[in-house]
Amino acid sequence: MTKTAEKKSFFQTVCALAIPVALQSMLQASFSIVDQIMIGQLGSVSIAGVGLAGKFSSVYSVIVSALGTVAGIMISQYMGQENRREVKRSFTVNLLFMAALACVFTLLCALFPVQIMGLYSKDRETVLSAAAYLSIISATFLPLAGATMLSTLFRCMEKAALPLYASIGAAVTNTALNYLLIFGKLGLPALGAEGAALATVVSQALNFAVMLLLMFGHRKLFAPALKEKAGFSGFNWKQYAAILLPLLVCEFMWSLGENVYAVIYGHIGTDAMAAMTLINPVQGLMIGALCGLSQAAGILIGKLLGNGEYDSAYKAGKKLLLYGFAGSVFLSVLIVLASPFYVKIYRVDETVRHLTTQILLAYAVVAPFKVENMILGSGVIRSGGRTEFVMAIDLIGTWLFGVPQGLLSAFLFKLSIPWVYFILSLEECVRFGLSLAVFKRKRWMRSLKA
Repeated sequence: MTKTAEKKSFFQTVCALAIPVALQSMLQASFSIVDQIMIGQLGSVSIAGVGLAGKFSSVYSVIVSALGTVAGIMISQYMGQENRREVKRSFTVNLLFMAALACVFTLLCALFPVQIMGLYSKDRETVLSAAAYLSIISATFLPLAGATMLSTLFRCMEKAALPLYASIGAAVTNTALNYLLIFGKLGLPALGAEGAALATVVSQALNFAVMLLLMFGHRKLFAPALKEKAGFSGFNWKQYAAILLPLLVCEFMWSLGENVYAVIYGHIGTDAMAAMTLINPVQGLMIGALCGLSQAAGILIGKLLGNGEYDSAYKAGKKLLLYGFAGSVFLSVLIVLASPFYVKIYRVDETVRHLTTQILLAYAVVAPFKVENMILGSGVIRSGGRTEFVMAIDLIGTWLFGVPQGLLSAFLFKLSIPWVYFILSLEECVRFGLSLAVFKRKRWMRSLKA
C-alpha cells in the first residue's frame, strides 16, 4: 500500500468514527440550545437559573464521562488484543459504578436542591428557579449512565452511527416537548423552565431506550462478547484503580474548578451569569463538532497500543492533532462572524447581549487550545491508560493557574466578566504546553494487561 493510500485509509477510518460522534454531540448540545433559546424568552433570571443548575449537574456528567472514558480505554485495548472476556468485564464493571453514582446524585438533587443552588448565588429568585430545574433534571442521571456505556461500546466496535440514530430521535422529542411545555401549547400548562427540564428528562429516557433496542437489533454483533463468562474473579482491580482513580480526581477537580468559576460569575452579577449561560450552547457546538476526533483518538490509538503498534499510535496522534487544529481555527472564525447575530436570538437586556458578544470573542481566541487539549488529554494520552499524566496536567492548569487568576481578576482587580473569562481561560494554553511535552516523551504509550 502506498503512503497516499495509507493516509486516505486512516482519514476515512477517522471520519467513520468522528463524524457520527460529532453529530451526536452536537445534537446533545442542541438540547441546551433549544432550552436556552426558549427559556431566553422568559428573562435573565430563568436563564441564570438554568445555567446554575447545569453547573452542578455537570459534576455528575463529567464523572460519568470519566467512567465512560475508562471503559473506552479498556474495551478498545482488549479488542486490539481480541480478549472478549475482558471486553465484557470492562463493560459490566463500569456500568455498575455509573448506576451507583447516578442513584447518589439523584437523591442529593431531589432532597437538597435549594441548599445546593444556594452555594452558587446570593439572588434568592435565581436560586429558587435553579433549584426547581435541578430537582427535575436529576431524573436524567440514570438513563444518561446507561446511554453513555452503550455509546462507548458501540463506538469501540466502530458502530458509531448507532448512538447517532438514538440522539436524532431524542433531539426531535426534546424540541417538540420544549415548545409544548415551556409555553403551554395544545392545552398543556405553561411550565417555563420546569417544562424544559421535563422535556429533557423524557428525551434522555427515550435516547437510552432506543439504544437498548438498537443493541437488541444488532445482538449478533455483540453476542460473542456477551456469551463470555466474565465474573469479577480474576479481574485486574489494581490496574483498573490505577486508570480510574486519577481520572476521577481529574474530572472531579476540573468540574469543581468550573463550579468555582460559576460562583465567580454569579457573584459578579445576574447579567454576568446570564451572559456566561448564553455562550454555553456555542461552546457545546464547537466542542461537539470536534469531539469526534478525541473519541477516534481514544479508540484507534487504544487498539494500536493494545496490539503493540507504538510507532503507528504516535503517528496517528500527530495526524489527529493537525486535524483538530485546522477544524478549531475554522470554527473560531465562524464564531466571531456569527456572534452579533447569535445574541439577537434572546430576549434579554442590551447589556447582556453586549457582554455575550465580548465573551464569545474571548472564547474564539482560546478555543483552538481547548480543542487540542481535548484531543491530547481526553483521547491520545488516556488511550494508554496513563491517566495520572492527565490528572497532573489538569490540576496544574485549573487550580494553580485558572482558579487563582479568576479570583484575582474578579475580586481584587474587579475586571468586567469578558476579561475575567479570558484571563482564567488562558489555563488552556498552560495545559497545552504540558500535554504536548508529555505526548512527545511517549511515556503514555503502553498495552494493558488482562
